Amino acid sequence: MRPVLLVPGIYNSGPRHWQSLWQTQHTGVVRVEQADWAHPQCDAWVQAIEAAITAAGQPPIVVAHSLGCLALARWAASVLTAVHALLLVAVPDPDGPDFPPDAKGFTPVPAALTAPGQPARQAMLVSSSDDPYSTPAFSAHCAAAWGAQQVDLGAKGHINADSGLGDWPEGWAWVQRWRAA
Repeated sequence: MRPVLLVPGIYNSGPRHWQSLWQTQHTGVVRVEQADWAHPQCDAWVQAIEAAITAAGQPPIVVAHSLGCLALARWAASVLTAVHALLLVAVPDPDGPDFPPDAKGFTPVPAALTAPGQPARQAMLVSSSDDPYSTPAFSAHCAAAWGAQQVDLGAKGHINADSGLGDWPEGWAWVQRWRAA
């Protein structure tokens, strides 16, 4: 079974977050652990992502939320390690007014999800029309630049535990389709 790696955002994903529910409900789902969830340093997060992908044993599906998306994008733009697919949920705008000041090194946003000269990576970007950490325009820009299919869930906030998604079956269905491919 193809592994699934979860890359949470700042402060990690709590027990009611869909990422945590996926990890407890499904086999082969592993969280990429960070040394410091409260004071994220992009380079350190990218190194943890690379280590987890390398340890996966086969190209995984990587599912990032919030700040984890920016770290995953930085990883994807600079590393040749293979992944099966990327699911980027609620990409925050690092130049936005509510971007966490303790998060360091997350700008500039990578222009692509591949290293120069490499083929495009299979990717989906999921956004919300009322995300307090992003805008529809920023999400659309990232999806277009990264060659990612964009799915707008409508007014779902930051697509986290407060969004009322529970274990978010729609998101898990996308992961399952990739696992079967």
